[in-house]
Amino acid sequence: MKKKVKEDFKVDKLKAELEILKEKKKNLEKKQKSKPSKTNKTIVKADVKKAIKTEKKEKKKIKVKKKTEKKKLKESKIKEKKEKKKIQVKKKTEKKKLKESKIKEEEEKTLEEQLEEQLSEDEIANFQIEKVNMEKLTSKVCVILAEREGKEMIQSELWKKLKLTSRDGSRLALKLERLGTITREKILEKGRWTYKLILKKTPISTQSLGNAPCLTCPVEQKCTLEGDVSPRTCQWIQDWVLLGIKPKMMVK
Repeated sequence: MKKKVKEDFKVDKLKAELEILKEKKKNLEKKQKSKPSKTNKTIVKADVKKAIKTEKKEKKKIKVKKKTEKKKLKESKIKEKKEKKKIQVKKKTEKKKLKESKIKEEEEKTLEEQLEEQLSEDEIANFQIEKVNMEKLTSKVCVILAEREGKEMIQSELWKKLKLTSRDGSRLALKLERLGTITREKILEKGRWTYKLILKKTPISTQSLGNAPCLTCPVEQKCTLEGDVSPRTCQWIQDWVLLGIKPKMMVK
């Protein structure tokens, strides 16, 4: 009986040991399965190398890109700086030209233009020369201009003829222009800017109408251009005109 018990004990022990070995085998197989094979290791290693290489390439590309961008930015800044310099130079040149133009313009200004800036319209319109009959002076200016070819004259010539100063003559010219008696034309004469005075209309003097026959004409109501009584054929008008011309001819 004891012998049988011992044998059963041995069998159970062997079974237990066998189970342990089976478990170890299973665990060993599991471990072997989980461990990559040499082929897998080679593939993984190749993939890692490839990934590292690709990463290096990308980094290099980014570096080159950054370098190019940096270069472009530098070139852009240089270009911008050059453009700014050009603009500054251009502005400086334009400013210089404008200054020169203003200086030239000031130099080219005539006495009349300077007076026009200084005097008001009333001062020009009411201009008087002391102890001078302005109506007679105006008539004299008109007569002188009317006798000239083209009814025009350089103003300096006229002022010398009338024995006027340049300032008084210039003021008179401005006044006559405002009255519509003359027009002024700016011209360059012997390297200097001056004006040419051109007769526009002869002012009517009330004195010249004082003895006009028309004012006391007995047949004035019948007088027409195409009628029997006409200013074209009126002897009284002819006598009156001739009477007015004779004193002027005698003065000459």
